[in-house]
Amino acid sequence: MKTIGITWGDQAGVGPEVIEAALGAIELPEGVVVEMVGPRLDGVESGKPSLETARAALDALEEGAAKLKSGEIDAIVTGPVAKEGLHSLGFDFPGQTEFFAERLGCPNHAMCLTGEHLTVALVTVHVALSQVPRLVTQEEIVRVGHLLAEFCRQRGRQRPRIAVCGLNPHASENGAFGHEDREVVAPAIAQLNEEADVAVFSGPHSADTVFGHAVQGEYDAVLCMYHDQGLIPLKLLDFDTGVNTTLGLPRPRTSPDHGTAFAIAGKGIAKHSSMQHAIELAIELVQAQ
Repeated sequence: MKTIGITWGDQAGVGPEVIEAALGAIELPEGVVVEMVGPRLDGVESGKPSLETARAALDALEEGAAKLKSGEIDAIVTGPVAKEGLHSLGFDFPGQTEFFAERLGCPNHAMCLTGEHLTVALVTVHVALSQVPRLVTQEEIVRVGHLLAEFCRQRGRQRPRIAVCGLNPHASENGAFGHEDREVVAPAIAQLNEEADVAVFSGPHSADTVFGHAVQGEYDAVLCMYHDQGLIPLKLLDFDTGVNTTLGLPRPRTSPDHGTAFAIAGKGIAKHSSMQHAIELAIELVQAQ
């Protein structure tokens, strides 16, 4: 039996309603069960987060991480949280990705988002754009590239085709707009192709065209150098189906690719499709293990 744990997120947001709607739309396969992590609070006013809702969200994350680490659950789907509320309680992480990586003792991790049209992984995540060139190293590109290739293989791509974005416009256009693509990104791609003989890496590609080719089926995933480079096209095309997953963890963790949406919580208009896809991806990944 495989158990998928689900946290409610901040219960003043849309988490509870999209979770309930998603579970109502999913027919769980045989041998898979769902377990809610953390209690459902009484008397929560939709759209009005509080210290109580933040505390419940944080407690659920801690409980979920502990159960994931111990094997009590086989995967976890995390509801959307409000970082401001968590930070007021001492949550010292940029997001849930880093939290689960730390709690599970997994320094080799990366953020990946996947939807109906695109799958992207990020070499750098929540950092100032001014820091990106320094943080985009050959070692980091290779590390995240291996994680992305493994994720694609888990999903049935026996020899995934992975496009690697350049850092600069037009992938530097032979040094006209910087030298990072020639001196850092290209050697990383060569190293990946030497080491990952079960995947094909190409590039560096110009980011203003590569996503169109990926959508047309030429690539199974795109390795991106920084946050907005990958998330703008993904959220443009896959906002309703996008799922955030943490690569490298010993057990799967997924979440919907949206926030708490306090402004529409409780109004019955929040779409549950991203949460549904997050649960379905968690099921897919545990069945592939």
